[in-house]
Formats: sequence, C-alpha cells, structure tokens
Amino acid sequence: MKKYVIAATSLFGLLVVYLLLWSVPVSPVSWNAPATSGYVEAHSPNTKLGALRMLSLGSEEGPEHVAMGPEGRLYVAVASGKILRMRPDGTGQEVFADTRGRVLGFDFDAQGNLIAADAVKGLLSISPAQVVSVLVNQFDTFPLHYPDAVVVAKNGKIYFSDASMRFSPAQWGGTFEASVLDILEQSATGRIFEYDPSTKETSIVAKGLSFANGVALSEDQQSLFVAETGRYRIWKLPLLAKGLDLAATPRSNAATVVLDNLPGYPDNLMRGQNGRIWVGLSKPRNATVDKLATYPFVRKIIVRLPHFLWPIPKAYGHVFAFTEDGTVTVDLQDPAGEYPETTGVTETPDRLYIQSLHAKGLGWLPK
Repeated sequence: MKKYVIAATSLFGLLVVYLLLWSVPVSPVSWNAPATSGYVEAHSPNTKLGALRMLSLGSEEGPEHVAMGPEGRLYVAVASGKILRMRPDGTGQEVFADTRGRVLGFDFDAQGNLIAADAVKGLLSISPAQVVSVLVNQFDTFPLHYPDAVVVAKNGKIYFSDASMRFSPAQWGGTFEASVLDILEQSATGRIFEYDPSTKETSIVAKGLSFANGVALSEDQQSLFVAETGRYRIWKLPLLAKGLDLAATPRSNAATVVLDNLPGYPDNLMRGQNGRIWVGLSKPRNATVDKLATYPFVRKIIVRLPHFLWPIPKAYGHVFAFTEDGTVTVDLQDPAGEYPETTGVTETPDRLYIQSLHAKGLGWLPK
C-alpha cells in the first residue's frame, strides 16, 4: 500500500509541475472584459436562423467566405484551400482555383481578379484565367501570420487584416486552433493593412487589435469597419489616418467603436443592401473566458490541458445587420447551433447565404 501511495503522490507532483511550469506557446496578457449584457434588446433570443436551407458542396466543407462574382456566379472558399464557383442555386459547381492554403476572405477588383486573403499563403490575386499570384506575404521582412479578410476600394486600393502576429494556422493546427490561442493570449497584435497595386506598397492602417478579422468599407469609401474578434467589438477607422495604435492609452479619437460588448465573437463583415453591413458571430461569449481576463497565469495553465478541456464556447448560430451608425436592423439566431460557426452573411436580392468555418454545406434563407 505504501508503494501505491508513493507512486500516486509522485504522479500528482509531476502533474502539478506540468500544469505550473511546462512550456506553452502563449504569454497571456491581463485585460478588462466588459460585463456581458447577454441577449437583450436588438439581440433578444429568436430562432429565425433555424430554418436554413442547404446547398450541397459535395465532399467540401467550411464555406467560410461567399461572394457573388462579376459574371453573376457564386464563389465559395472552402477548407480544402479550393474556391468553388457555381450558379446561385448551387448547380454547375466547379473548382475555380486551389491555393493549397486556406482562403478566409476575398473580393473582386475592377479587372475581375479575385483578391484573396489566404491565412497560409498571404494576400493573393487570382485572375479570371485562374492564374494565382502572390501580392503580399510579408511586411518589413517579417512574414504575415494570419491574413484573414479583404476588401477592394473603388480607387483600386486593397485593405486586409492580418489577425495575429503570434499564431499562424500553418504552425498551430489550423485557423480555428490558432485563433483560440491568440484570443486566450490577448496580446492584441492584429493589424489592418493597405496595399496599393499601382505602387505595390503596403502600409499599416491600424494595429493593436485582438484578432483583427472582418473588414468592410463605408459607402463613401472614406472609412473602414473592422471586427475585433477577441474584444467583442466593431471599429470604424478613417482611411486617411495611418498607423493608428488601437491598443494605446489614450487612444486616438480618429478611431471609434460603433458596436461594443457584443454577445459573441464578431467575424466576417459583408456589405449588404440598403446601406447595411452584415456580421456573423462565430461563437457566443463564454463566462469562464471573461472571468479569466484578469488571470493570465490561469489561462496559461488552461493551455496545458487537453484541448477538450479548454473553455471553447458552445455552438450558437447568430448573424445580424447594422447601419453605419451602429444601429442593428436585423438579427437572426439559432440557439441550437445546428449550423456551426456562423461567420458571416452574403446578401443578394433574393437570398441570404450564411457563411461558416466548418459546415458541411452552404446554408441560405430566402429574402
């Protein structure tokens, strides 16, 4: 019996040493998580997203970004690295391009090129002839870690997010895993870039974002809306103000928060119709994560646990639309979370296509 006690004590001691001292990739930072208001007012619970219809993607999954091409066909970026092309009803599917990375966002320029933010390969341009070329894959000699979203302005300039300077999907098991590590750490290294195709120059619009995600231009093309996933908010940044540090104190009054303390993690931003912008909340907030905001050491211990013990929020479908002044006009939810990680919405005159990081098909609703 004494031997068993000694063995058990030794194992327990080793476990304690592991949980307290084992090297982990994160260096958590203390921050003040706002007290959640929950699902109230404009975000009162509903089941309007529960009646999704599905378009099969065959063996593909993860329609993370969806956009209507200049010729009227639907383009869908999936987890395999491919970009599918199809008719709006899902028929006539074909592979438009395969970046062999993971495209998380794309837009079209005036020449019909598909400009893609590939989390593995960088900022890419894919011509109508399906030729893939790299526009940007580093800045100041350092590689981009996590290109996430992109939008092309009418003047041709390209704005894109690099979600994290700390965790790249290629090194940390994929886009979802890398995002979890970055949000647990809260080092706020996300950046927004401007790329000018005419000069091939890249510059920083803003930095200091906790997982910089979706981007959308204002109707007057003077401002950029940005989803800061790790802090539950959406910014409005003036494009003329360069190098904004959104983590600095005091913060520049050139940047404003148009939506704050959201009930979930904001992901893609997509311009819809009638002046509205759609956003997907990929996951709801997690009370444990918020409580641990001021306990960085405990978050370090959590990373040492098996992944199934990490405080990953439950599945909860949620997308909504807002106007440029931050007024929520449409809110669609599915508390059952049957369609996983609702990352955004693509609006056409007769349909809403619901984007997702892991869904087996493409969900849609009739308008």
